Amino acid sequence: MHLHAYLRSSETIINLYDGAIPFASWLKNYFREQKKFGSRDRRMVGDLCFCYYRLGKAFEEYSLTEQLLIGQALCHDKSIFIDELKPEWSGVSSGTLKDKLAFLLRENNGVVFPFLDEVSNDIEKDAFNLSHLVQPDLFLRIRPGKKEIVLQKIQTLAVSFSVEGDCLRLPIATKIDDALEVDKEVVVQDKSSQRVLNLLQHQTSNTECQTFSAWDCCAASGGKSILLHDHFPQVQLTVSDVRESILHNLKTRFSRAGIASYQSFVADVSSPQFHLNEKFDLIICDAPCSGSGTWGRTPEQLRFFSKQKIEYYSLLQKSIAVNAGKCLKEGGQFLYITCSVFVKENEDVVEYILQQTKLRLVKQQYFEGYDEKADTLFAALFAL
Repeated sequence: MHLHAYLRSSETIINLYDGAIPFASWLKNYFREQKKFGSRDRRMVGDLCFCYYRLGKAFEEYSLTEQLLIGQALCHDKSIFIDELKPEWSGVSSGTLKDKLAFLLRENNGVVFPFLDEVSNDIEKDAFNLSHLVQPDLFLRIRPGKKEIVLQKIQTLAVSFSVEGDCLRLPIATKIDDALEVDKEVVVQDKSSQRVLNLLQHQTSNTECQTFSAWDCCAASGGKSILLHDHFPQVQLTVSDVRESILHNLKTRFSRAGIASYQSFVADVSSPQFHLNEKFDLIICDAPCSGSGTWGRTPEQLRFFSKQKIEYYSLLQKSIAVNAGKCLKEGGQFLYITCSVFVKENEDVVEYILQQTKLRLVKQQYFEGYDEKADTLFAALFAL
């Protein structure tokens, strides 16, 4: 396909996509139906679209074609689209990141992230804003006892990688399924997600050899539960979520991960009617959220996310946290987690928990990933 054909195809795709499902999934389905796109075509068009979404709404006054080209200039060190169609921008595209950012700020106000007024003051907003122009890396967590075999296998992929403890960093497009046993040897988990239980680690040294009960009340795909199990194999684990299908998928994943001893139940913890007789030593509340700390991976959210949803998530989180907190044993710990950067989903929820429960705050912090090509998470540890 010619460069102009790639641009036209990208424009067609952008005009068709409505944000209802993640763009990566939607695009895969689109390419499956449109047989004319070869592998190179899919790669070129996909990159054009993703770089366009990375701009957020910063260049809305430009034509769609111009925005596609601006995305190439800002997100790549070198782009054939810039070399051929915008040679006057080649100095920007091939320059340093500082040059690119200077270009962005000169041409526009530079606001890529659309809701900076909602972002916590603990976040360095300029760096966070501009980090969305950079594609995050792929992170794997090496499971206990698997480091030697994983590092041997990773050599066969012939890709650059780095290791920090049990955290393995790879290029985002790395195909790992043929080389590694996912969930058994490694878990696909962002660097910040791997660190979030560090708040807990400092508080549980006296229980490292003792059995204790833990409830992951919004288990979703189970990443935090597997992480908890790997840190504390003696944990008596209970998981719940709002749909049976989620728990079914979780059962399959736990089987791959070698986790056989656990309890599960379906529950809407946000409901006023929620009640549970059992109490736990530890509750992990990885609450549903806007995901705004992860939009570098789903940049279409920069255009499609509605500000009104922040209030929706905040109310949901408050209900879940207060209801779940009632199930904590005296002397227990409650860990509240989101992958959001919004005050209303984080600090405001912490204040609400303190007002509505007997929990006391031990520590809260952001796990910043925006300067490491990783996600940004928030966590707050409470005790009773």
